[in-house]
Amino acid sequence: MIPDASDDLSKRLALLRLLQLASPALPIGAFAYSQGLEPAVAAAIVHDEATASAWLTGLLEGPLARQDLPVFARIHLAHAAGDDANARRWNAFLLASRPTAELQTEDRHLGTSLARVLATMHVPDVCHASAAPSARQDRARFPSTLAGEFARATAHFGIDVRTAAETFAFTWAEAQTSAAVRLIPLGQSAGVRILARAGRSIPAAVDGALALDDDDLGGAAPGLALLSAAHETQYSRLFRS
Repeated sequence: MIPDASDDLSKRLALLRLLQLASPALPIGAFAYSQGLEPAVAAAIVHDEATASAWLTGLLEGPLARQDLPVFARIHLAHAAGDDANARRWNAFLLASRPTAELQTEDRHLGTSLARVLATMHVPDVCHASAAPSARQDRARFPSTLAGEFARATAHFGIDVRTAAETFAFTWAEAQTSAAVRLIPLGQSAGVRILARAGRSIPAAVDGALALDDDDLGGAAPGLALLSAAHETQYSRLFRS
């Protein structure tokens, strides 16, 4: 049976939009942040390919899988259901969970930058274009997060929540790998291997994240918090976090 041409085109366009969102060329400034990796390198906790890979995998299977990804899924599902209030609630929850000023500032900056990009892509700033003006004003008062804006965009483009979450996790792993290659430093082949290892962990991390209940959410990473706090006064820095 020949597939419906219009349906096939819609799916192809959705895939292209997803690839655009995942592109490291997306102008949101992610290259300026290391999410605590720079102080980890300065402290010699991360110093080669093996330790860089362990760093990524540990964060992916810990705070990302138990906090960022399940919250991402809730924001995505809220937008898909037209529940802007619930999307804002989970976005605020995620921002409040950042343990240091640098990590919270990073999330605000990247989220705000992605929101500007989405405006150029004609993604509505609320779940439905017909939302009341008061809903739009409320939306503007709440700071964005990167996960929240990525979830809003993927829900708008009709990307299913599992694929959207896996793509978001991959963009995170790619950004961390790029930072590791520059900081340690590592060769490009080492970066490819690190990202491939992280990629193998992503499906299981997303499966676990989607299975969590609200009361099970929580991604405590005290070591990351201490390193991030130390970075605020680190003498020489390449990254803003």
